Amino acid sequence: MNWSDLFAALALYLVLEGIMPFLNPQGVKRMLLALAGMQDRALRAFGLASMSAGLVLLYLVRS
Repeated sequence: MNWSDLFAALALYLVLEGIMPFLNPQGVKRMLLALAGMQDRALRAFGLASMSAGLVLLYLVRS
């Protein structure tokens, strides 16, 4: 892996993160309000699931 791969991944992340606020800003606001009301334990579980799915996907793509 080199630096250009890392920056390409960061750029793709920023593009993907920007899609929903661009297409549906009111929906993103509602989602953030719902997230603010969730318990820390549920948010941590969601974060762990998301990281795990990302690692599995990265492994599958890179192998």
